[in-house]
Amino acid sequence: MTARTEHSSATTAQEASARNEGPASRHGEVTLNVEDGIAYVTLRRPGKLNSLTLSVLDDLVATAHRIRRDRTIRAVILAGEDHNFTAGLDFGSALKTPAGIAKAFVPRPWRGTNTFQEACWAFRRLPVPVIAAVEGFCFGGGVQLVAAADYRFTTADAQWSVLEAKWGLIPDMSGIFSLKQLLPIDTAKRLTMTGEVFDGTRAVELGLASEVAEDPAGAARALAEELATRSPDSVAYAKRIIDETWTAGPRRTFFMERARQARLLVAKNTKIAQKAAAKARGAVVDARFKPREVR
Repeated sequence: MTARTEHSSATTAQEASARNEGPASRHGEVTLNVEDGIAYVTLRRPGKLNSLTLSVLDDLVATAHRIRRDRTIRAVILAGEDHNFTAGLDFGSALKTPAGIAKAFVPRPWRGTNTFQEACWAFRRLPVPVIAAVEGFCFGGGVQLVAAADYRFTTADAQWSVLEAKWGLIPDMSGIFSLKQLLPIDTAKRLTMTGEVFDGTRAVELGLASEVAEDPAGAARALAEELATRSPDSVAYAKRIIDETWTAGPRRTFFMERARQARLLVAKNTKIAQKAAAKARGAVVDARFKPREVR
């Protein structure tokens, strides 16, 4: 197994690219480590329960964009340091820079999201699976970030809350879109209106989390390793077509099936997967896939 590479704040984008490493967060509060094609993205403000500041949001955006450019990455694991995911937005820090909030609130016209939204939605748009590992607190913006992931492991005693209601606000980090895909409308309204706190077991019962795990990080890693045994292009297209057609009608869905399958039929990684499957005959074969073609 290759050594895990940590991207420090001293690393420039050019140096990182030359060594096939991602850039570090500019403020050192989000780390990106890559091991065997799995990108580990970790929130690092342990003294503040990994709460989110404007700089953390900037770091999340930059990190997601870097991962997207690296076609050798096969999966992403989102987690927080020191057994907490995040307590949500650090209002004390954010309110010190009203000009920064105003700037972050303005959407970029070429992508349709502002900084708050892009910090979560950039992970949803990645052409690789994103798996969240939740321990401790997962409040406010943390719920919105994990809701943008494709799969969410949580400890039974993790504390969850759509906490914006406490501050007289609503989720505005792409959370409304994600919540409406995960939850029944009455549940989404109740959680968003009340800000009630519930544990990880309840999060799974509601559909907000995928599965309870004693070790969410270990469970996330096991799933990421399993996904890495499949063609990165079929995995990317599976994620994309399901996201794009989940609420679409049959006509559009059937068209997208044909269009994506036509691309896969001529993809190099499809041929590699087929050769490995034919060779395996029930045994485990390590297929050596090419970098992902899907962007």
